Amino acid sequence: MSTIHITNGDVAADSLRKALDQAGRTDAVLALRDDLAVGPLQGIDDTPQTRADFWQRVSGDDARDFVGEFETQAADITAVVEASTHVVVWHGQSAADQLTLRRACFHLREMPQRLNEVRLSIDDLTGDASAPLRRPDQATSVGMFAPDLLLKRLPSAAPISVLRIGRLALEWQEVKLADAELRRWRDNMFTSGHFAELDALIFEYAAEGWQSAARVAAQVMAADNGLLVSDSMLLWRLRELAAAGELQLRGETEMWRSLEMNVTRATLSPA
Repeated sequence: MSTIHITNGDVAADSLRKALDQAGRTDAVLALRDDLAVGPLQGIDDTPQTRADFWQRVSGDDARDFVGEFETQAADITAVVEASTHVVVWHGQSAADQLTLRRACFHLREMPQRLNEVRLSIDDLTGDASAPLRRPDQATSVGMFAPDLLLKRLPSAAPISVLRIGRLALEWQEVKLADAELRRWRDNMFTSGHFAELDALIFEYAAEGWQSAARVAAQVMAADNGLLVSDSMLLWRLRELAAAGELQLRGETEMWRSLEMNVTRATLSPA
């Protein structure tokens, strides 16, 4: 029986494809591109509209067909469910990866014999010179792993028990109903949060006056907060804060190198 591997994001999928190529394997890899750790989840398995609207707002790109992209992704998931292939879900210790695992379990819960997983952790990054520095919160995603490390982990793919699949599928339903703005993964548990928490971190790492927005964003992304925040998410929050008059931006808002932000003392230390 053939095998299809599922990852969260294109970076992870590209790295895994290189690992499979090195192993001489022709297995298919499906990248689920939605960062499930952020934004509304209600109705995600029924209609693409809510998620499409959210990412349209985050990107600010009115020309991009997010509805079409989410419809294609839904069709990809349906094709996996209707096939007879083995499925291997790769996941690290991050909310997006863990939610991708739970979403796969939900859709394949009626055919548990097909489901397998590869678990990755911060310890698996040891000795990889190309890997980012160890984060204080120990968060990891498959996209952080170089192909040679994924190659070593290929033999570790193992079946997921029927009981665990049922539990993970139920957790996916519960997370959808909670419908938070942010989702953290810590100590094998999800916790909910709000975008205001990201905004607070931006101000926490900002200094008074004009400064590099990329420097502030890098500190937020590396913070010990149980989140693996994307640069696109932080760009959106900066635009939202600027629109609300809480900071100023200058430079190209899609190019970190030129983007600067201005924060006043009053914003940093409200009376």
